[in-house]
Amino acid sequence: MNLKKYTRNFNPDWNYQYSEKEFEDKYTYNGTDLGCTYSELNSQFKLWSPFAKEVIINLYESGDYKKDDLIESFNMNRGAYGTWYLDLSGDKKNLYYTYTVKFDGKYDGIYDAEICDPYARTCGVNGIRAMITDLKSTNPENWDKDSYPNDNLNPADYIIYELHTRDLSSLDCSGIKNKGKFLGLTEKNTTVYNKGIIKTGIDHILDLGVTHIHLLPIYDYATIDESKEYNSREYNWGYDPLNYNALEGSYSTNPNDGNIRIKEFKNTVKFLHDNGISVIMDVVYNHTYNEEFCFNRAVPGYFYRIDSDGNKSDGSRCGNDTASERSMVSKFIADSVEYWAKEYHIDGFRFDLVGLIDVDTINEIRKRVDKINPKIFLYGEGWDLETETTKEDIKLAKQGNIDLLDRFAMFNDDLRDSIKGSVFDEEEKGFISGNVKFANNLKKSISGFPKWSSSPVDVINYTSCHDNYTLFDKIRLCNPNISMDDAIKENLLAISIVMLSQGVPLLHAGEEILRTKTDSDGSYVSDSVRSDDSVNGIDYSKLEDEKYMEVYNYYKGLVKLRKKYNMFRIDNKTDAEKCISFKETGNDGVIEYHINRNGHEVITIFNATENDYELTDLNGYIVLAEDKSVNENGIRKSDRVENVKPKSTFVVYR
Repeated sequence: MNLKKYTRNFNPDWNYQYSEKEFEDKYTYNGTDLGCTYSELNSQFKLWSPFAKEVIINLYESGDYKKDDLIESFNMNRGAYGTWYLDLSGDKKNLYYTYTVKFDGKYDGIYDAEICDPYARTCGVNGIRAMITDLKSTNPENWDKDSYPNDNLNPADYIIYELHTRDLSSLDCSGIKNKGKFLGLTEKNTTVYNKGIIKTGIDHILDLGVTHIHLLPIYDYATIDESKEYNSREYNWGYDPLNYNALEGSYSTNPNDGNIRIKEFKNTVKFLHDNGISVIMDVVYNHTYNEEFCFNRAVPGYFYRIDSDGNKSDGSRCGNDTASERSMVSKFIADSVEYWAKEYHIDGFRFDLVGLIDVDTINEIRKRVDKINPKIFLYGEGWDLETETTKEDIKLAKQGNIDLLDRFAMFNDDLRDSIKGSVFDEEEKGFISGNVKFANNLKKSISGFPKWSSSPVDVINYTSCHDNYTLFDKIRLCNPNISMDDAIKENLLAISIVMLSQGVPLLHAGEEILRTKTDSDGSYVSDSVRSDDSVNGIDYSKLEDEKYMEVYNYYKGLVKLRKKYNMFRIDNKTDAEKCISFKETGNDGVIEYHINRNGHEVITIFNATENDYELTDLNGYIVLAEDKSVNENGIRKSDRVENVKPKSTFVVYR
């Protein structure tokens, strides 16, 4: 994109002044009108840039930053609390604009910068120019009647499906026309190679029965050149933010028109809601792609943390950490989430590396979205990462501080690593592969109480996601000589633990058909962030093979089982502690998990050993799961004595 690079040599003392009370009292702007506010009569612009000596707004005919189509430039007026503003009369709809921010030279390494609006609602190609848009004109039919489809559920009832928009449809076997697009999520009646037998795309997801789709980043990110044709575009997950409040253009059918991406995504949300699916948005406020980020260019050095030596704090390992503890950064983040929730009817937000964001900012977000819909679901990666905040006594939103957060869940890496072994050690085996050292830790997670949790709904249970190796690849990496059949058994054992544990289960898209990520040489890919579609695309054609369809049906059966029996969906600490127990089995490779609730009982056996496990006194029970079969209505009546097969899950109910 040829963004101009520039250097900074910030003075640490000067940078830290941004966090002092005197600065914040003088320059914190609490208004709700930053960015562009459009009407047919005029367009109002407001930018926060307290140290600029001059700010100019540039109007362009198009969103193509390579075109020399400047219409006119206007000087903005200095306003209160470090803001600059300008009202332009007349209907400016669909024009594009940038700000030129000029400084007086006393900030070392800073040059005058032409930037996109940090609050841009939509953009031209590659996010260089912001667009003046009439948001009401982008609403689909009956948008005002759109409703949240799963508001009747509690978080423990959710089943989340983590999906990259492009992966859903990128391979030819998907039968989807709008490959890699938002609209690919709205195509029904698609099948593998159009044979009309095996469902793909959204029909596949609806058939699986999940309640929520968690979309990997869909805001405007930096590493995809939107000007290229689809087949020539690079691949990326999107954890490289460019414009936080605008949609990624590569997912639209026309990235040159900023309105198109809005219309198509709103139609996608409406379609998913109409089909009973809630939409979760993956957001990345802990770092930006680089320091060229427009907010940081408007207020040099303000957006990021630096340590006492003047170096950038880098707990994110992405080159910078966002200084969320600063008032205007915190406001920007909360404004952004509120905007997405309100304008796009988003049902939930997953926060990347939320352990780098301060508690107060997350709680402010909770307050904001509660005014829109208190059922909006918030969760994130609460890892304890090293970062040096610019204020003292800042509490970060990490697992150990979860009790300081209001209705915010965290990913459960305890369950993940106990099931399959550490994601940082590809050779380490987990419980499913016979490493019984994880048994006691696993029981805590199964009951909804890993060491950092005080309630089952604090916990997102998963065994694989976009990061690291897929579940099936990890199983084979730590067991190089394992047979296909045994690898499938371990995979099914793993997912049964996730789906039958207390908490909120999350499935990695394609995991239900033994998703694998391998290069052309057959080597497993750990982080496929820059791999191509042949590695990342979901291969629905696998379902033509009976063994893959058997795995898919097992996943689907577990979804139905969890939905039918509320014993697996306890949503509070009191009931969980009262109803859940574990029986001593005499073998750490076998977990016997009992739930007694309201006169109903479920016994679940997770047998990770190579031997049968005998279960007695089962008169009056029905079998819900055994070996590779699951049926929420019962497979058969139980015998008095049952032998649970090796590497399998067995569930009985009465």
